[in-house]
Amino acid sequence: MGIVSPGFQGRRRSGSKLPPGQYEEEDFPVLSAGPTPRVPLDRWRFIITTETGERYGWSWDEFQALPQETPKVDIHCVTRWSKFDTDWQGVSLDVLFADVETTADYAMVQSYDGYTTNLPLEDLLDGQAWIAHKYAGEDLDSEHGGPARLLVPHLYFWKSAKWVRGIQLMLEDSPGFWEAAGYHDRGDPWLEQRYQGD
Repeated sequence: MGIVSPGFQGRRRSGSKLPPGQYEEEDFPVLSAGPTPRVPLDRWRFIITTETGERYGWSWDEFQALPQETPKVDIHCVTRWSKFDTDWQGVSLDVLFADVETTADYAMVQSYDGYTTNLPLEDLLDGQAWIAHKYAGEDLDSEHGGPARLLVPHLYFWKSAKWVRGIQLMLEDSPGFWEAAGYHDRGDPWLEQRYQGD
């Protein structure tokens, strides 16, 4: 009898792209908590609201005029699939927060369908997150969060809110949609932070 259970692969090896408990997925599965909203571009707005109520906003045209980046990143879903080397285009949160004055440590991301997810503000800055509007060189499909979604690839993908419309900055943490249902507040795939207590 072996001393290692079948299928056990040990700790993360240097250079491994697959977090523990995940498998590689070639397709791009569509998972949503409700119906897909359709947001006309002439009505789309993205607004950052500080803890004091100050608002910073962009229309679609203003958003498109901002400096664009094209991150190539791996994404990891809490349902255990990972997709490698995905190509996106969007605006870094560093650009959007450049003139925002805040003492907040937390953010509540809000979507056009009412979905919310909470994150530490530090997970959105320093080149870690984007508002993405293109995937694989094409406009982002509605099913995948178009016209624009949050992209936070270092956390489980439920943190990358689809159909994003804004961010509310907070002095204290508060749970979003899935977090209130028992999902982890942070969601680091390398630590397998799927549920509260992980």
